[in-house]
Amino acid sequence: MVKGYEVVIGLETHAELNTESKIYCDCKNQFGLEVNSQVCPICMGMPGTLPTLNEKVVDYAIRMGHALNCEINRVCKQDRKNYFYPDLPKAYQISQAEVPLCGKGYVDILVDGEERRIGITRIHIEEDAGKLLHSDKFHGVSLVDLNRCGVPLIEIVSEPDMRSSQEAKVYLETLKSILQYLGICDCKMQEGSIRCDVNVSVHKPGEPFGTRSEMKNVNSFSAAVRGIDYEVERQIAVLEAGGKVEQETRRWDDEKGMSIPMRSKEDAQDYRYFPEPDLLTIVVEQERVDELKKSIPELPNVKILRYVKKFGLNIKDATFIAESVSLAKLFDDCMAKDKFPAKCYTTWILGDLVKYMNATGKTLEDTKLTADNLTDLAAAIEAKTISNAGGKKVFAVLLEEDKKVSDIIEEQGLAQVSDDSALEKIADEVLAANEKSVNDYKGGKTNALGYLVGQCMKASKGKANPGKMKEIILAKLG
Repeated sequence: MVKGYEVVIGLETHAELNTESKIYCDCKNQFGLEVNSQVCPICMGMPGTLPTLNEKVVDYAIRMGHALNCEINRVCKQDRKNYFYPDLPKAYQISQAEVPLCGKGYVDILVDGEERRIGITRIHIEEDAGKLLHSDKFHGVSLVDLNRCGVPLIEIVSEPDMRSSQEAKVYLETLKSILQYLGICDCKMQEGSIRCDVNVSVHKPGEPFGTRSEMKNVNSFSAAVRGIDYEVERQIAVLEAGGKVEQETRRWDDEKGMSIPMRSKEDAQDYRYFPEPDLLTIVVEQERVDELKKSIPELPNVKILRYVKKFGLNIKDATFIAESVSLAKLFDDCMAKDKFPAKCYTTWILGDLVKYMNATGKTLEDTKLTADNLTDLAAAIEAKTISNAGGKKVFAVLLEEDKKVSDIIEEQGLAQVSDDSALEKIADEVLAANEKSVNDYKGGKTNALGYLVGQCMKASKGKANPGKMKEIILAKLG
């Protein structure tokens, strides 16, 4: 609720698929190449050319459909979506209208500790348009780069189930991580490989949904949050002033922090959809659909819920680990050994490991760290064979060298001294050399104890078991 109004949000998310070639031709599907270098008569829309569907696009879309619990339409067709725009050379976009490849589905997300289910209306395949280039050096005109024409897309359309910008952000982050887990999209927002259109409306509780507006040009998740919050405030202000919200398409200007009207919103019939006559009906065998379903790994949104419920991780830590394929595998492999609590591993993964990767630019795969030696390190610390400080030294070696934990401890002389007689000898020497601190403690200055234990640790060169050392000092102080 915002100022007495309920907010309704639906998102249309476009993800560029990372196939080697485009959706209907053999041109290379790669970002950042020289302008208009990856084009051919087919993706340029030359008369008389015939498209051929890239089967990998269908496979990728079905995998995403399975990941979002969608119904898979084994028989479907492609349609022409007709509109005129300078970056669309054919003056139509090949898409899907009435029968998409993937029908109704849902995805579960975690928002502020609460599980929310967001409905998926459909997932369909389509081709991307080109890209207009605007620059002062073009002397007042815009140029077009057609490299992006024909890049394969899936459009994921949600139900209007989100009720806040925060929910929308979590939903988008969930889609992004799923796409990355499946390996079908690199999700580089700065390159436009994942982007969304935002539909927003407001209404008083108990009343029908309000008139929605659609925002284009939302190229980051944080921009989506800002755009939604702005649009909610704008629509409420219009209604409070006695006005009427118009159904329209608006462009989000992130620099100005506002949306700008573009055109009145077209209804579906305005696009004059009709079946694509140059492409055959898509028919996918049930066996193929089943095979693709088996290829779906445990997905990050499912992992997050499992990490929170089963292992007691907080949402922030669970999300950070689950959204990284490599970190999640390391954590899962450690927990599968069923030896130590999750905290014994997350301390190293979220602390020293992430710090190392950020500092060096390396990935987990670039290190020598494995679930086996991380578990051995946890065991050495739990058994008090080494101290936490010694553990950090061992961990630093594990990142760089393929060695056993026990060998590193021996080589570097990191094993803690737990022998009572050896510790008592150290304690006697320290107490004799620090008479003032002894008297201070006996006089009620309890912080002197920490100083004495510290001196013992220093005398043992860090090898003394600090817990035992403290017990011995206390016993001797009476």
